[in-house]
Amino acid sequence: MQTAPQVSFDDIPVDDAVRDAALDHIEQLEQLSDRITGCHVVIAQPHRHHREGRLYSIRIDLVVPGAEIVVNRDHHLDHAHEDVYVALRDSFLAARRRLEDHVRRMRGVQKMHAVRSRGRISKLFPLHGYGFIETADGREVYFHRHAISDHDFQLADVGTPVFFSEEEGDDGPQAAAVHIVRPHGAAARYADHTPGEEAR
Repeated sequence: MQTAPQVSFDDIPVDDAVRDAALDHIEQLEQLSDRITGCHVVIAQPHRHHREGRLYSIRIDLVVPGAEIVVNRDHHLDHAHEDVYVALRDSFLAARRRLEDHVRRMRGVQKMHAVRSRGRISKLFPLHGYGFIETADGREVYFHRHAISDHDFQLADVGTPVFFSEEEGDDGPQAAAVHIVRPHGAAARYADHTPGEEAR
């Protein structure tokens, strides 16, 4: 995950045990898909009834490439959700189903073939060894540094044009065999390049 997951408590006391339970649920989602880039969980008690108890409301925001998955579970009719752990479990089950649906949709966008496509690097995370390529039709395709030569990875920057092959990975389409597009005269330009000029 690009950013650390966040667990917030809305107008209720912070509970470290509940926070840890939410983080465990997030870790399980990451096992389903390693393309989650962010997650924010908000735990609240909007319904406080003397007879019915305190019912928990859970909001989960998952950020994945090209989409945001939002689960907003207001369990005002389910008295089992007077237990925050039950409310968390059911909310994350719903988030898991939504994430599974998203992964299936991404896999079904089109049948992928190992054809050479052209795009440009739209995001790059050199320290973590991966990035994303924007395709001609506006999609973002994940690539790992193993798919590109060490030399090209050092030269790569946001906006760099590339050729790549697209294949189906475990979590959807990903780029393989990524190569920087070198126009005429590029050899001289790269030869003149000095380390430190790249701003990533």
